[in-house]
Amino acid sequence: MKASTFVYPWDVNGDPAAPARIASLGVEQVTLAAAYHSTRALTPRHPRHRIVTAEHAAVLYPADARWEGRELRPYPAGDWAPGDAYGEAAEALAGAGLEVHTWVVLAHNSRLGADRPDTSVVNAYGDRYPWAPCIAQPATRAYLVDLAAEAAVRPGAHGTELESLGWYGLQHLHAHDKTGGVGLGDAGQYLMALCFCPACRAGYGAQGLDADALAAAVREALEPLWQGAAASAPDDGGWAGVEKLLGEETAAATRAWRDDTARTLQETAVVAVRAAAPEGFQVLLHADPVTHHVGANPGVDPAHILSVADGVVVPCAGGPGLLTPFAEQGRADAVIAANFGVVSGMGGSPATLTADAARARDLGATEIRLYHAGLASDADLTAVREALAAR
Repeated sequence: MKASTFVYPWDVNGDPAAPARIASLGVEQVTLAAAYHSTRALTPRHPRHRIVTAEHAAVLYPADARWEGRELRPYPAGDWAPGDAYGEAAEALAGAGLEVHTWVVLAHNSRLGADRPDTSVVNAYGDRYPWAPCIAQPATRAYLVDLAAEAAVRPGAHGTELESLGWYGLQHLHAHDKTGGVGLGDAGQYLMALCFCPACRAGYGAQGLDADALAAAVREALEPLWQGAAASAPDDGGWAGVEKLLGEETAAATRAWRDDTARTLQETAVVAVRAAAPEGFQVLLHADPVTHHVGANPGVDPAHILSVADGVVVPCAGGPGLLTPFAEQGRADAVIAANFGVVSGMGGSPATLTADAARARDLGATEIRLYHAGLASDADLTAVREALAAR
């Protein structure tokens, strides 16, 4: 199976040894960040630094003239990725014989939420999620579509992987995150992800729901969780748990609004990327096969998304089971990439990569993704190199 590893520009720029080291892992491709959220990242081998602090979501290249005069526009990076940091790294990686694809983070942007609070998801209590732009708002959708097209189709790129192209919710490691004190379960996370901004309130209305009554129902449904009633049993049955808390008809109406909103955004963004890209450019989405899930790997309908994009990148940190719904669609030319963590200190398991990749292949994976060559220790990279050599 073809293998690609995720990389940041700051892992490469200023480190002449980085491209050859990454190529020596045995990967054929790198997925290089072109637009990324705020982060604090380790660079364990860089000759000039050990920590990079990306203070806010930014594009890692000079944005073009399409943004002139627009209220919503991408932010330039600071000194953590100056100039055309993406382009510099891409050229060096390509020079080492690696095929470069862009890595584009979309509906995950704390800086946008801080500067323009009106763009953020608003929960049933009126709390805003500044890290989560509401994908129902027309101006935000237009911004995300244009950002996808610009950031994805960088010079020399052979394809792109679009992350967070869908709904974001409460789950987010935000600064010093202290939101794990109550076990919300899958159903509780869905309720806390429901947005009540003006666009979403109108959307619920179009589904026959009263937004005020829905917000009250969400708060009532969540109250036992805050009191600890579900803390010892966070496994609440998934969507069946949502139906139990809201009622089947109300739950279905919320999901109809949210599913359609996400689908149409995904369709529009992929069309925009392909219109800007050269022939043969590959478009993949980071995705979860459960449509009500939110986050960096937003929920999608497998049949629909494989009719829109060239394939998906599927999280496999909890095992490869999420691959099956995509593989069952039977589309022979679809890319189904299993995404494995290979950073031991972040919960990855490079030592079991050989077995994990084999299991993923048995479940329908056609490629693997490795998170993350820049963050991993030397020992982790050695394990990756040995696993890929044994393919």
